Amino acid sequence: MPDTALDGQPAGPSRSQRPLDAVALRHVLGRLRRAAEAPWLHGEVARRMAERLPIVRLQPDSVIDWWSALGASGEVLASAYPRARVVAVEADGVGLLTSEQRMARPWWSPRRWMAGAADVRIESAVVPGAGQLLWANMMLHAAVDPQAVMVQWHRALAVDGFLMFSTLGPGTLESLAALYRVQGWPRPFAPFVDMHDLGDMLVQAGFADPVMDQEQVTLTWANADALLAELRGMGGNMAGGRFGGLRTPRWRERLAEALTKDAGADGRLKLTFEIVYGHAFRPPPRPRLAEQTSVPLADMRAMVRAGRRQSN
Repeated sequence: MPDTALDGQPAGPSRSQRPLDAVALRHVLGRLRRAAEAPWLHGEVARRMAERLPIVRLQPDSVIDWWSALGASGEVLASAYPRARVVAVEADGVGLLTSEQRMARPWWSPRRWMAGAADVRIESAVVPGAGQLLWANMMLHAAVDPQAVMVQWHRALAVDGFLMFSTLGPGTLESLAALYRVQGWPRPFAPFVDMHDLGDMLVQAGFADPVMDQEQVTLTWANADALLAELRGMGGNMAGGRFGGLRTPRWRERLAEALTKDAGADGRLKLTFEIVYGHAFRPPPRPRLAEQTSVPLADMRAMVRAGRRQSN
């Protein structure tokens, strides 16, 4: 079997371009999007991030839900903004689910019914400046180039639009990485990016006033089989340096034995995830001045509107 851990992003100067296997990434994203339910942790993080929405004074008429199928955020966004138009965005190269595929899901699956409730499109088809709120729950750690994704977010937001996102931080699955080191195995995932680096990347992408914070979420399981099944439901190891090919049943037995040895006094296994939250604004454009400066008409109108607000 393949490694059953999540994937992340290296920090440092080269953090924008990640050492991921693009083929494995498409395979994992496609598998997760075809599942009847998004990962439980994604839904829990969406609920917690929604508790932060009161800081947004703007009541948006248009909301962009980035990588919506895995974000498990349809219900919380509909509850917070019942009158807003929601655009559900999915990753380029993964493909959108057909109506037949959506209806093939179990009748009790919320994703079966909610999939048709929003305008659904791929990343490259998002209209520039279309969103007043861009919401991206638990997806940035699965982006090959997170800096490029942030540039897409900036382009998709209207001036003064608001960004809210969550992702996994470097404190995620530290005990699992330590277990792999003891066994002499390659890392089960690439390192996740630090929230301070994410803040710097937001500024480089053109956002203003980024605010970052994080929390630790610990999950527990009755046994190794349940733990590994849930990890697989969250993703897979997409790092370029992972083991090639499939693992043997014997290897899986060794992994399960090693995990069981780390059980707590109550016999349950646990893993900790670092959840990073971020929000920022898209400010009015500031063109670079030269002897001759060309400014798009839309940007000029936005600057004029911003100037009027400051003078009032």
